[in-house]
This record gives sequence, C-alpha cells and structure tokens, in this order.
Amino acid sequence: MTKIKTVFVCQNCGYISPKWSGKCSNCDTWNSLLEEVQDTGKSQNKNTDVIKGNPTPIKEITEKNFSRIILPFSEFNRVLGGGLVPGSLVLVGGEPGIGKSTLILQTALQINKKIIYISGEESDGQIKLRADRVGISNDNCLIYTENNIEKIIATIEFSKPDMVIIDSIQTVYSHELTSASGTISQIKEATRQLQLFAKKNNIPIILIGHINKEGDIAGPMVLEHIVDTVLQFEGDSNYFYRLLRPKKNRFGSTYEIGVFEMKSDGLTEVQDPGNILLSAENTQLSGVAYGTLGEGARTLMLEVQALSSNAVYSSPQRSATGFDNRRFQMLLAVIEKRLGLRLAQKDVFLNIAGGIKVNDPAVDLSVVASVVSSYFDKIIKENTCFIGEVGLSGQIRPVAHIDKRVNEVIRLGFQKIFIASSQKKDVNKKNAEIISVSDINQFATKLFK
Repeated sequence: MTKIKTVFVCQNCGYISPKWSGKCSNCDTWNSLLEEVQDTGKSQNKNTDVIKGNPTPIKEITEKNFSRIILPFSEFNRVLGGGLVPGSLVLVGGEPGIGKSTLILQTALQINKKIIYISGEESDGQIKLRADRVGISNDNCLIYTENNIEKIIATIEFSKPDMVIIDSIQTVYSHELTSASGTISQIKEATRQLQLFAKKNNIPIILIGHINKEGDIAGPMVLEHIVDTVLQFEGDSNYFYRLLRPKKNRFGSTYEIGVFEMKSDGLTEVQDPGNILLSAENTQLSGVAYGTLGEGARTLMLEVQALSSNAVYSSPQRSATGFDNRRFQMLLAVIEKRLGLRLAQKDVFLNIAGGIKVNDPAVDLSVVASVVSSYFDKIIKENTCFIGEVGLSGQIRPVAHIDKRVNEVIRLGFQKIFIASSQKKDVNKKNAEIISVSDINQFATKLFK
C-alpha cells in the first residue's frame, strides 16, 4: 500500500524537515515551516528499463533562428532583450497594487495575436472593468478564470493561443497534491507543468507573481530557476513612475530597465527618462544634491535629499528611504571619521526623490554632498552633479560608464561635475567644468566654491 507521512516544508527555501521548529535550519527564516503530506509509496510496476541517450558534439549543433514576438511597449521589449521568445516562461513580480496586472493586460489587449488571460484572483467581470478603464478593446484576448492547473492546460491545448498569461502563479494548484495553493509543492508542480507545456508547444507564457515582505518573489527560489526570465516591477504607489527591471534573462541582458508612468487610464511608457526623477523647479535649498543612476544603456538623474538636525533622543536616528540603510550608516561613519563632523549628536535622514530604490555605488558622492550641505546648512551651487563611489578610507573611487554618465548630465544642463581623479583622463569635455577629487577631504574643500 501507499505510505503517507507528514513533513514540514520551508516556504522560503523549500527545505524539508521531519518535525516542526520555529526557525528553518537551512535559511534561518522564522515561522516558515508548514505541514504537508508526502507520498512515500513506491510503484511496484515501475519500468526500470533505461534508454541510453545520444549526445551531440557542440560543433555539429546548428543555431536556431527564432523570431521574437514584438510587444506593444518598447520598454517591455527592451528589458526582454528585443521581444518575447516563443516557448519562454516569463515571471513578473511586484508589490500589490503596483500595476503588474494592468501592465500585462494592456500588453495583451494591444497585441494582434490570440491570447488567453487566465486569472485565479479576479472574476471575468473585474478584468473587463480594468480593460474598460485602460480604454482598449481586443476580440483576440480571451478571459478564463480558473485555479486548477490540469484544467488550465487542457483549456490552453483546446484554445491553441499564441500567448498565455496567468495571474497569479501563487493561486494555481494541482489536484494531485494535497497541500493548499500557494505552498512550495503546489507552486513547483504548477510551474513545472507550465514549463513543459511551453517548451513542447512553443507558446510563450507570462506568469504574474506576488512578492513577500523582503521584496523577493513569493515561493521557493526554485521557481526563479525554472523560468527563463524574471522581471521585477517596482516603484512607490504614492508616485507616478514605475521601473521594470530584469533579475534574470536567458535571452538578453539583465542590465536594462523599462520606465513607465501610471496614469488614470493605465500605464504609458517613458521614452526619455533621464530627468523624470528631478523636481520640476530647481529650488536652491541646503541638503539637496544631484547624482546619476546607471541602468544598462540608460543614465537617470537622481535628486538626493538629506536632513541633519540635533538629536531628540539619547540615541540619534538614522533613516534612509530608497537607499541601502547599511551603506548609509557606513557613509556617515566615513564622514564623521575623515571630515571630523560631529554626526553622533545628530539625527540624519536621507531620501531618494521619486520613490525608487538605488543600488548604484556611483550615488555615494551625492549622498555625502547632501549630508555635508545639510550639516553646514549651505546651498550647493546650481547645476552641480556628483558621480563617484566612496570607500572606507574616504577615497573617491571610479565608477562604470563614466563617459556615458557625464554626457547625459551635460545633456540635461548640468555645468559642474565632480568625479574621481582617477577617471579624469576618461572625460574630456569642454562644455562643462569637470572637477576631479581624490578623497572626501579634498571634495569638502571644493564643494561650496
């Protein structure tokens, strides 16, 4: 007879434990172990005959030319590497309400191909309301509401669409498993079946996924390994702009971004996003500095805002929005140590305007400039930009694509640019003042001149 046993599976990393504990011993995540029933029975009629394979020498393999499906959004095509590859499995993740479903539905409604949109979260009436809001009508877009993966695949086989969209993968389940939808085993099984179907029938499938409180796509990491492309749709719901960023792409670069603007009638793409994150009015205030964010072939201008004030409590507050808090703490320590500023008695706050998250080390110098400006309550001269990474020794380090960054900064009207002294030879611009600095002590002496 089939043997059934109970195991506990970590919903973060997929680790299987024979007993429950408060913390996963593999990934150290608390309260992530959920009980699941596991079938351990072995089939008596299993065929043990193994057919040997026939490996092919790599020089005899011919490259297959495939034509990508060009999507209506050029920004979407950019992050995919030129379009959607037939037979690929694309996972789009993002926070609730950020606009994932709107983006994918708008894409589906504007393609002149047969598309089936499968929703496990909304009714067909709710999807129709969103379609009416974006003002697009397409008779080739079919709506199907279902959660069972077996029914979904049977329906796709019967409908024979050119593209499939599933919203969301966390709501899909297989009746062959006893666990609830959204668990590790259900997500893995549903994604595995969709992958096999996509490759076999050469039909691209777009999966919409939820994210957890850490900002990662909910479910096991194996989910991101199975799919071909992982896209993160991010931004602040209180702001208009959204970024579509690839985390993994088997058919293109992961260093590109797509920029969209959320409006009342849906999302529109931003073709020239260089200065979208800057204030409309260039107000001269202390604590404001400008830097650059490099994303693939694009350079975005950033407005960095800092506020330094006397500490209210015995323990000074340190807070960064849109910037890594640990790196912010490190930069404050460098400023205090190398410049002698008494930040230990100050509350210091940092904000990246526009509601986006920044990982580029080239923003370090603009962060230092904004903090020093706020500390002394001095205004940085108009049309000044800062490009450079700051090391623990206070040294200004070089950054990637400096010439491309400087070209974009000059195009947007900035006339005074601070860079690392080691990169001065890489930048030769006569229509802007290039100021090279080797460390933050030299930088501080030239900041307000």
